[in-house]
Amino acid sequence: ETGAIFIDRDPAAFAPILNFLRTKELDLRGVSINVLRHEAEFYGITPLVRRLLLCEELERSSCGSVLFHGYLPPPGSFVFMLWFSLGFPVDPRKVLIVAGHHNWIVAAYAHFAVCYRIKESSGWQQVFTSPYLDWTIERVALNAKVVGGPHGDKDKMVAVASESSIILWSIQDGGSGSEIGVFSLGVPVDALFFIGNQLVATSHTGKVGVWNAVTQHWQVQDVVPITSYDTAGSFLLLGCNNGSIYYIDMQKFPLRMKDNDLLVTELYHDPSNDAITALSVYLTPKTSVSGNWIEIAYGTSSGAVRVIVQHPETVGSGPQLFQTFTVHRSPVTKIMLSEKHLVSVCADNNHVRTWTVTRFRGMISTQPGSTPLASFKILSLEEAESHGSYCSGNDIGPFGERDDQQVFIQKVVPITNKLFVRLSSTGKRYIHVEGFKGERSRTRTVQVVVSPSSLLSPLSRRFCFLLL
Repeated sequence: ETGAIFIDRDPAAFAPILNFLRTKELDLRGVSINVLRHEAEFYGITPLVRRLLLCEELERSSCGSVLFHGYLPPPGSFVFMLWFSLGFPVDPRKVLIVAGHHNWIVAAYAHFAVCYRIKESSGWQQVFTSPYLDWTIERVALNAKVVGGPHGDKDKMVAVASESSIILWSIQDGGSGSEIGVFSLGVPVDALFFIGNQLVATSHTGKVGVWNAVTQHWQVQDVVPITSYDTAGSFLLLGCNNGSIYYIDMQKFPLRMKDNDLLVTELYHDPSNDAITALSVYLTPKTSVSGNWIEIAYGTSSGAVRVIVQHPETVGSGPQLFQTFTVHRSPVTKIMLSEKHLVSVCADNNHVRTWTVTRFRGMISTQPGSTPLASFKILSLEEAESHGSYCSGNDIGPFGERDDQQVFIQKVVPITNKLFVRLSSTGKRYIHVEGFKGERSRTRTVQVVVSPSSLLSPLSRRFCFLLL
């Protein structure tokens, strides 16, 4: 009745907007540029939006902050434009997965993989590009330190998988690559990795495929349905849905063969017969000439977290149950046992529980034992129309060396240019990483690799974060 118009917006942001309309001057004291730009876009004040975008660009350097270590451009753009015009279901310009090993990185696009190498003298260099593949890459593995490979010790190996198919290449020191072979697991590949020179593929259906560098032989073995796995030295440990933990010793493969089968040995069986949904093996320093003190932490489908240990003197009797925690009410999806901490994650929105680990002469101790440290969540929204490589390309961790502080990588929304690096022990936000902004509609962080790296600058603080 008075003729006044009520505007239901934030008054703090409205004051500098009103002053801009009056004087064309912009006072940003006490107001976030992002909030102000959002309001300016709401009101449709184009000159103010342009001014604020300029302010944002002035604040952000295209060279990145002190954490920035390098930019790896994609291969020829004309190839992307050609493929993109053909209408593929997954954008061929989008990096799906990144993997790192020593001073090498492999970036998997939808239909090909690119390997990069860093040297102190020359920096990052593109070394190898795979041939075009008709199917979309879902898994990738890299071995940058091959000993006794097909062409000598200077070989590198890279493998990619889609559905049940796997292709393995050997890359010579000069960058030339040759295809070693195309293999089939017979079922969709869930995990692809190297143990020494052996390429290993696993499927939750209960199949393990191994390619041996010495014999040049690919072999598929049927096992109990697999719900988790971990590696330790030359050992592959499998957590299965029947409550058992099995192992395969790759160092003795292929000598330990029985009727042309891999020797799969049961190591331990859960007392509650629950499926082993997460596994973590920690090899302590040698305590005697007879072997290592081996520690294994595992999580179950019922939410239990257990720690089992094996003394060098009791190898014949198998691991003994050491500790049990029943702090989760959902299946445990991740677990990590390190020198100082035990970290578990369950399916309830990535709920994390952590404990401090007490050690005596490097071995886990009961005095005073493991004590609760923190409880927090690594919230992350998954992509609505997810592709086959999404889970492999968006792992939250924890990442890092077992004898140092480890980190989680949190990507809150599927398409974003912001990442939060959080300490795995306490959940504290350690670093806020912001990607580069080019064409605004294409800004996205697709994948992160965290790699311990003595080859990189001390500024990297032992971790290298890669955004693509």
